[in-house]
Amino acid sequence: MARAQFQKGQKVWVECVGAWAQIEKVQPVWAKGFEEPVRVTYDVGLGREFLGHELLLPAEDPAANGGESWRLMRARNKWQTADDTPHHPYPGTYPVVVTDKADWGGWRVPGAEYDRDPEQIEFQARLIAAAPKLMALAERMVAAVDDSPEDAPPEMLAMARDARTVLKSVTDVLAAPTEASAAAPAPSRAA
Repeated sequence: MARAQFQKGQKVWVECVGAWAQIEKVQPVWAKGFEEPVRVTYDVGLGREFLGHELLLPAEDPAANGGESWRLMRARNKWQTADDTPHHPYPGTYPVVVTDKADWGGWRVPGAEYDRDPEQIEFQARLIAAAPKLMALAERMVAAVDDSPEDAPPEMLAMARDARTVLKSVTDVLAAPTEASAAAPAPSRAA
């Protein structure tokens, strides 16, 4: 089963062509007997349809958002009522972590997965919603240790080192090449 990764009007980097384009059409491919599309392709106006793995989003600065708009919301479960799920922490709903200033975009969980372990999913939702604040806290700790490492106790140095490693795994992300790096001449190979 496939789900759309991009939406109409979104700017994307087309990896195999090496150019920026805009999604003109999202084209799901349906098959008889399936409730979801079996494949989703995207028309970006370059003469053929592209699959999701051929497209990249522009890299955004995670610090620009600051995570202020991340929040936990409840969505109504359209397949179950509150009477059907009395054992759930919040009957008839499921958690949604919204990461956009508008009330959409972010993290959701399929109903079947929520039914399997509602307490775990609720915990994950709270953790994801708190992630930007936890990241800011880790950055402040690393900065404080970097400012005066001689004043920090050994345990704080070890925690700052671990925090630096975790932060690096979050912030060091491969992105599509910029126009400046694409215009730079390729390094020559010496024979």
